Amino acid sequence: MSSSSSPAIEPDTPDLICQLDNVQGMVDALTCVRWKRHQDALVELSEHGIVLIVEESGCLQAKVYLQRELFTKYEYGAQGRPRFGISLGLLVDCLNTFSSPGHSNTIEIKYPGPDMELLLKSVDTLNACIYSEIRTRIPETVTWDYNFEQAGSAPLTFTVKSAALKEAIDDLEWPGSSVQISLQKEPPCVIFRGEGHGDLQIDFMYYANTDLLLAFHCDNEVSYGYKYKFLKATTANIPGNVVRENRGSKLTIGRGGMLKVQHLVSVAKALAPQVESAGYQPPSRIAYIEFFVKPEEPAN
Repeated sequence: MSSSSSPAIEPDTPDLICQLDNVQGMVDALTCVRWKRHQDALVELSEHGIVLIVEESGCLQAKVYLQRELFTKYEYGAQGRPRFGISLGLLVDCLNTFSSPGHSNTIEIKYPGPDMELLLKSVDTLNACIYSEIRTRIPETVTWDYNFEQAGSAPLTFTVKSAALKEAIDDLEWPGSSVQISLQKEPPCVIFRGEGHGDLQIDFMYYANTDLLLAFHCDNEVSYGYKYKFLKATTANIPGNVVRENRGSKLTIGRGGMLKVQHLVSVAKALAPQVESAGYQPPSRIAYIEFFVKPEEPAN
């Protein structure tokens, strides 16, 4: 609970004031990239929206894209694109205090505060106001340049049901520390193979199982290995309600074996769906999650 501060000590024009009417959707999106308890994140603001970036060991990077269309209010007043560092765990925990089951809480997000804080405030409660200040810091390192480029004239890509992808990667924990992902043209399929304490192979056959492997494009057969702990991070923290929605997750193998994994998370207000008389259902507001995983160096 906090009363408003005196305008005299606030910046003349904040870089950003925005409002979101589904806090839980934002929590779900950020939780997808929270693979450690203590995790630093880089936040970048722009007129197009908010991007949050986390990375590890120069081998794994994840981005959460919160486009301005997701917000009910988005007032951007900065010159350039301000960046700041923040604790991802602290941000998610603070956002959770604004969220209650079955109710779409609206929050206001403001940056910067008087001491360069990120300010969160509830705006739709009648009897109380929740207010949070999160300390930010100057980013210590520049994020690594992942240089994702498609491997040829056409992308090497496939889309698989999110629940099936998560289950497959979970199952591959048993063999050991390395997972080989192969795209095969004839017959068209994706092969996940784990090697270590034992061998386990999971095949997604395109024509035989189009309800799981939703799309497939491969004009050049490839095979790359990835550390299991980094591959697992791309699906391990997807919230259960997002997995149950079972949207497709898109995987693309780029030049040099760089793996991009994309998920979609709804941040639409939790209301009963309204379908128009013609049967058209308005599209959901979606946050985009991207992971980039560097391949293992081939053994000599």
